[in-house]
Amino acid sequence: MDTPHLPTDAELAALARQLADALIAQRLFVSTAESCTGGWIAKTLTDLAGSSGWFDCGMVAYSYEAKQAMLGVRPQTLEREGAVSRETVIEMVSGALVHSAASVAVAVTGIAGPGGGTAEKPVGTVWIGWKRRGGYPRAEVFHFAGDREAVRRQTIAAALRGLLGLTAG
Repeated sequence: MDTPHLPTDAELAALARQLADALIAQRLFVSTAESCTGGWIAKTLTDLAGSSGWFDCGMVAYSYEAKQAMLGVRPQTLEREGAVSRETVIEMVSGALVHSAASVAVAVTGIAGPGGGTAEKPVGTVWIGWKRRGGYPRAEVFHFAGDREAVRRQTIAAALRGLLGLTAG
């Protein structure tokens, strides 16, 4: 198996800068709803000076209860589909917009490891959702390789790239 490319801090910062420029150009604000990345996407974005001009808020919700209370994820969704699912990430990203003043949002939920994986959802399985206010959510599943940090770094890069796609125009 090939070793995954692990985005460096500099690469993540460059993606964040590109996103910041796109958000500024369109006068948009972004919010994040994070589970497996623990706020690392928000940190990457707010490491940039001036981020208060385009970053609204970040929500870290690991437990089912937090996903329900902070993001409006329905208990039935979590019971039926689990936290790491298309349905849950769509409800998370939609909730991020409901509970913020942002124009665009990203949500991530996954299994970063080293434990917690199953045959159906092995370690490295990550769902990412993106949504623009007033638009339809988009969700994609990824199967990242590597240890906990590797999975999280790859998730952040994919989340930022998806936001860039959402703000292209």
